[in-house]
Amino acid sequence: MTGTAKLRRLAGCAALIAGAWAGVAAAADSSAVLAARQEQARKQRSELRVRIQKLQKDIDQQEASRHEAADALQASESAISSIDRRLVELADQKHAAEDDLARIATDTAARRKELAARQAELAAQLRSEYASGLSPWTALLSGNDPQAIGRELGYLGYVSKARADTLRAIRRVLQELESLRARAEARRKELLEVAQQTEQQKEELERQKAEHQKVLASIDAQLKQQRGQAHTLEHNDQRMGRLIEGLDQAIAQQREAERKERERRKAEAERKAREALEARRRQAEQAARQAAQARKEAQARQEAQAQQQAQEQAQEQARQAREQVEAARAQARQAEAQKAEAEKARQAQQQAAPAAPQAAPSLPPPGGFSGLKHGLPYPVHGEVQGRFGMSRPDGGLWRGIVLRTAAGTAVHAVAPGRVVYASWLRGFGNILIIDHGDKYLSIYGYNQSLLKQVGDVVRAGETIATVGATGGQVEPGLYFEIRHAGVPVNPLLWLGH
Repeated sequence: MTGTAKLRRLAGCAALIAGAWAGVAAAADSSAVLAARQEQARKQRSELRVRIQKLQKDIDQQEASRHEAADALQASESAISSIDRRLVELADQKHAAEDDLARIATDTAARRKELAARQAELAAQLRSEYASGLSPWTALLSGNDPQAIGRELGYLGYVSKARADTLRAIRRVLQELESLRARAEARRKELLEVAQQTEQQKEELERQKAEHQKVLASIDAQLKQQRGQAHTLEHNDQRMGRLIEGLDQAIAQQREAERKERERRKAEAERKAREALEARRRQAEQAARQAAQARKEAQARQEAQAQQQAQEQAQEQARQAREQVEAARAQARQAEAQKAEAEKARQAQQQAAPAAPQAAPSLPPPGGFSGLKHGLPYPVHGEVQGRFGMSRPDGGLWRGIVLRTAAGTAVHAVAPGRVVYASWLRGFGNILIIDHGDKYLSIYGYNQSLLKQVGDVVRAGETIATVGATGGQVEPGLYFEIRHAGVPVNPLLWLGH
């Protein structure tokens, strides 16, 4: 092979390696960007919850001077909602653990099959070596031609390397089986704990339901009296108005914080792009210098090779054969060390798998939510009671609608958005509010359970709550409102048929 051809081959290998590392770096950058966005989402969710907690505290202070019969239900209704949400979380955790156990069983079966194949391969190698009668000592002491000795030693080196590779593979499979066994044991233990917690939560749920019925029976007469008082409904409307006004302010603060964060990320990306461009320029210059140096070295080697005479004797050939065997062994040891390091990293990743990590928060779309569009799906299917803007039988006007359906029915988000309120509110019971962007809010009241928390990002149609009769209601149903810029709008004009 000429020096020019060698130089081209060297340059081609360098290009392939550079391309491979560029791909790895791009993948690492992509993972790093996603992790950073998820961490930022967690931070923003925590900040939003702090703002909403402050708003809730302000509302509680404003309402401290008033007392209504339904207030006695707050503790039990909030507790029932929290227990139901925890039961849903435990059910999800149980399904995840069972799915992981199924994957572990499949991986274990595959590893055992591989172990049997590796053991059979090792047995075949040992039988072949024994039958050949070859060994390094018999080859060196045979008195054969040095070239034949070199070939035999080379063959024995390949055989030894193959046997070492098989042994390392068997050791790796055994370690993987032990890791899988530990993961399976951890998952089974987790399932037992989940089952115990589920039973405890169910017992507490029954106790809270009994307490709720007891309190409801004791204040039934007072509730009936207050439901017919117009000023009670007026206070409920005012309370909702103050809540929406506070939420609008909190959402505006959150959006401003997100805008500043986007600008910071954009500036950071531009800075990194400039640095990457400068690094590529430096690399190109270095590659050019290295190519020039390689050309000089290739020319020097060609001149030296032209002057060198072919003086190879039988003894020199045998010495070169021994050196090749030693070099092969050294390469095998180096490869073994590299594989051991890779195996340690892979085992560390497997050992981290049993722990059930906290689910990364769902990320909002890069440009934020785009508001609501007509033809939305109903949050629940049921009989519509009350019409927006019409007079209520007990006084006041309807600001939304009530959808009558069975208690426990799943309530679905009408559009994607972020939960900005999830708590108990006087007059509305367990209530959840979603910000859909562009100053649109959807409101879900009277719920038995709230399955989402402040800061959670939800998809259209995702289950967010269950229907109930909280806040002093007589029949189960869902109270549903849509507001734009704080003003109630007719939900029936936005919902589809």
